Amino acid sequence: QVQLVESGGGLVQPGGSLRLSCVGSGSIFSISAMGWYRQAPGKQRELVAAITSAGSSNYLDSVKGRFTISRDNAKNTVYLQMNGLKPEDTAVYYCHMAIGGYWGQGTQVTVSS
Repeated sequence: QVQLVESGGGLVQPGGSLRLSCVGSGSIFSISAMGWYRQAPGKQRELVAAITSAGSSNYLDSVKGRFTISRDNAKNTVYLQMNGLKPEDTAVYYCHMAIGGYWGQGTQVTVSS
């Protein structure tokens, strides 16, 4: 059974930065694409950023140039660096492993002055 544990969320002012981390258990982490999703109240969950096992990435248009996804397979960890945060980025952010479809428990990100 794979477990994904997110951390790094919190309250930040507009324009601020946060770095989310997701640590995965199990041996399949390094061969799986990983993604960060978010879900705001009353909205559907959406894909924010994804990274393949080889390191190729793609982003939601509204976060391009502000967010960066990366991974460290030696640490079974995927990161989401978020800069220039806006109030509309407020949501619960979830880590997702493509192989097996595993989800983390989510971490709250709130952008407010």
